[in-house]
Amino acid sequence: PSPIYPTLPADHSQFIAHDCQAVRAFVQDAKLAAKLPDVSVTLFHEVPGEAGLSDEEWEARIDSVALDDLATIIYTSGTTGVPKGAMLTHRAFVELCDGIMRTIEINHRDTFLSFLPLSHVYERFAGHILPVACGATIAFTASAATIAGDLQKMQPTIMTCVPRLLDAFKGRIVDSVRKDSPVKQRLFNLALDQGLKRSKGQFAPLFWLTDRLVGQKIRDRMGPKMRFFVSGGAALPTHVSDFLIAFGVNVLQGYGLTETCAASSLNRPENNRPWTAGEPLMGVEMKIAPDGEILIRGSGLMVGYYNLPEATAQVIDAEGWFHTGDIGEFDGPSLKITDRKKDILVLGNGKNVAPQAVENRLKESVWINEAVVFGDGMEYCVALVVPEFDRFRDLLGRKDANSDELAADPAVRDKIKQEVDAANKQMADFERVKRHYVVPKPFSVDDGELTPSLKVRKRVVKDMYADALKSMEKGS
Repeated sequence: PSPIYPTLPADHSQFIAHDCQAVRAFVQDAKLAAKLPDVSVTLFHEVPGEAGLSDEEWEARIDSVALDDLATIIYTSGTTGVPKGAMLTHRAFVELCDGIMRTIEINHRDTFLSFLPLSHVYERFAGHILPVACGATIAFTASAATIAGDLQKMQPTIMTCVPRLLDAFKGRIVDSVRKDSPVKQRLFNLALDQGLKRSKGQFAPLFWLTDRLVGQKIRDRMGPKMRFFVSGGAALPTHVSDFLIAFGVNVLQGYGLTETCAASSLNRPENNRPWTAGEPLMGVEMKIAPDGEILIRGSGLMVGYYNLPEATAQVIDAEGWFHTGDIGEFDGPSLKITDRKKDILVLGNGKNVAPQAVENRLKESVWINEAVVFGDGMEYCVALVVPEFDRFRDLLGRKDANSDELAADPAVRDKIKQEVDAANKQMADFERVKRHYVVPKPFSVDDGELTPSLKVRKRVVKDMYADALKSMEKGS
């Protein structure tokens, strides 16, 4: 099987269906069926409730499948080009499950809260196959709007998520505190300070009190039985992990790609180093190439891209090492990712800039929702900045203002400039964002700026705001 995101445009859906040579598609409704006019379609409600197989026939079919048989073809998100079908075997999933269960205590007493789309290799493995393998319970959210209630209702112990969701959690907490009395705000800030110091092994004599008064309430709000969140799919900004860990919310960052069956490294609950992506999992080999690129080898690696032998040869070398395209280094035994190899900006003066670090610095501001930095061939870095529109609506008392109106508001523009200036003070001169453009609407999956797993499609954004980028490059 090859999953397709239900939010993909029809042409993208058709590309995947045709590329993997699908003969039948199973879809939820007629709207999705219409996206695949050239494929035989079956609606879910038309599938028989029982397979009609005896226990013996069921076991025989399982036994007929070998570990190295193809299990699925999962397509890459297409952030760096045309989506490619990564061929993953049963061995990749089975041995990765075994490696994680040998690394972290996960068992039948756990409940996973599943929020991300199962079309993505991350959720399909970590939110579905892994809990099934260890006998855990899976609770599925209806939508992003129900997560807060589901954390209370389902009381999960583990949740896989992306940094954007954790950043949203942080934002809601900060917004709630901003509406509290000055006394409660001071108590919150004291609790944050004590929690940060304690998490870094520093002297925090009032932590026992502030944690009871503030930290415990935040943990209850994020799931009274939550053992840990697992963050993947993109780099977890330090300001987000520091904030949550200060209040005792355990966030384990991991790293992996579609081509490596989701997980290649992961932090451990007993040794969480949130500024890293953790240690390689059992059965996974990692090394850093001379140019800084992360190389991975192991049983979880894809056997190749479907019908793309040349593309496969470009990323898997003769020794079996997969060239990830990510730049990183080892911090002790833990992997630290610094940027995408293809994203490194080479300024006109020859300086190299890792845009992810600059973008994360900008996004530390509670007033900035998203930032995308450019600068290849330019004399300086420029940025497209998406404001936190809802937060500005509250600040300005303009509940009904649309995003275009807010982006043009001088108060919004001034505040964004202040935040960019503040971030620039923490960066080297050649990294600083000398010009920025306030984007008049949030990035979205429907408009193509975000992948279904909520990563920014830089090529799409660059084309969409080409005029603004050209204007900033000219200094006008």
